[in-house]
Amino acid sequence: MDKRTKIIATISDKRCEVEFIRSLYEAGMNAVRINTAHVTTRSAATIVENVRRVSEKIAIIIDTKGPEIRLTGMAAGFESGIPIEKGQLVRMKGTAEDRPSSDQTIYLNDPTIYDAVPTGSIILIDDGELELQVVDKADDELVCEVHNGGVIKPRKSVNIPGVPIDLPSVTDKDHEFINWAIDMDIDFIAHSFVRKKSDVLAVKKILKDRNSSIKIISKIENSEGVDNIDEILDETYGIMVARGDLGVEIPAERIPVTQRLLVKKCIESKKPVIIATQMLHTMIEHPRPTRAEISDVANAIYQRVDAVMLSGETANGLYPVEAVATMARVAREIENDEVNNGPNIDMNLVRINNEITAQLARSAVRASINLRVKAIVIDTLSGRTGRYVAAFRGQMPVYAVCYRKSTMRQLALSYGVHAIYCEPSVSREGFLLNILYYLEDRKWLSKEDLIVVLGGSFGAATGASFLEIGNVLNLEHKALSQYNAYRKD
Repeated sequence: MDKRTKIIATISDKRCEVEFIRSLYEAGMNAVRINTAHVTTRSAATIVENVRRVSEKIAIIIDTKGPEIRLTGMAAGFESGIPIEKGQLVRMKGTAEDRPSSDQTIYLNDPTIYDAVPTGSIILIDDGELELQVVDKADDELVCEVHNGGVIKPRKSVNIPGVPIDLPSVTDKDHEFINWAIDMDIDFIAHSFVRKKSDVLAVKKILKDRNSSIKIISKIENSEGVDNIDEILDETYGIMVARGDLGVEIPAERIPVTQRLLVKKCIESKKPVIIATQMLHTMIEHPRPTRAEISDVANAIYQRVDAVMLSGETANGLYPVEAVATMARVAREIENDEVNNGPNIDMNLVRINNEITAQLARSAVRASINLRVKAIVIDTLSGRTGRYVAAFRGQMPVYAVCYRKSTMRQLALSYGVHAIYCEPSVSREGFLLNILYYLEDRKWLSKEDLIVVLGGSFGAATGASFLEIGNVLNLEHKALSQYNAYRKD
């Protein structure tokens, strides 16, 4: 209630007790992320069940593996890895099978590598810890010179910056988890390594075939995804800027500029945007973050992101609750900086599918600036009105009455929106009375408070069509009078 930027916490099946999840929720967590690379469907189900025992308002996100290149396992005698030295020549080969690597040949899990990777390309292993360069191609193998030595360990990530690889959009494991997510009524699928819109469409097809309302968050973590961001935004619900692999794919000095570009495009497109990876990395082992990490979180909030995400800090760190609480404190502090953190009411409107709703959302936020408004109250079926109001980044809370529980949870990723589930009302007046009584009972509003009401005269499914401003008492009297007249008729 006292912060507008949402917080996502990654939960492991090794630590997912109800009390632990509740402590994160009370510290400021709004959504839970489950990394499918480290769980089974059975152990992930335990996480989901425990999250829902804490609160039905917590959104649940599963993170797929996506189309990534990795090393295979190691042959006997090389279980702990293969040492390599600077200047050494290493032979690498793609395979459709899980052939074990040895000091003779290093295998990658993609059989098209030989044809796709030209001589001169840089190959980065284990998030860039090891760097090799392709100096020759022979006998279906890439001959690579080691630029910096170390140990090649089994199944580590492989990045080839600037080289598009024709990988399948959805792996067999992704298929398994997407179908499991549908069965479990999960809220979001964060699909990894999205490179172009066809990657999003491949996931959409699975969801459509199962008549699922799960939303897709596209993880941008390579240069191809950055280059194709406009077509990806046309198809996706939201974006996650996953700076781990992205920081390997593009030069480190370009990360801040790229992050800023992606955030701006998402906000203009009314799409939720999440910043992820190593935000409070020090707190995995230490109770206090570095000043640089605090500045990193603050910078993301100044850029007006919808959500910031914790990974290892909450999945296996020593100070998970403290990490969430720290992030929440930073969010409150930056959001209270009204001079440098004001609304985006002059923002360009792009990718609009309901112009009336967008214009009314802008007017609602503008009214909250010019008048002493305490809150914006909306009702929504799909969440569209809530996302539009959130995109203008107002400074007053937005109370969204949602007629679907899935919509309530999806708005857990939208800036400044406090979503509340309510059974559909028979009239506009009924909706308004219900929400005003609810907010007054919790002392979030008083009779004298001035509010903006944004709703639909023709049913929630048609989007917003009216805007009304008044104090709570007058709006209640008017709504009650009209509601009684409606019941008499």
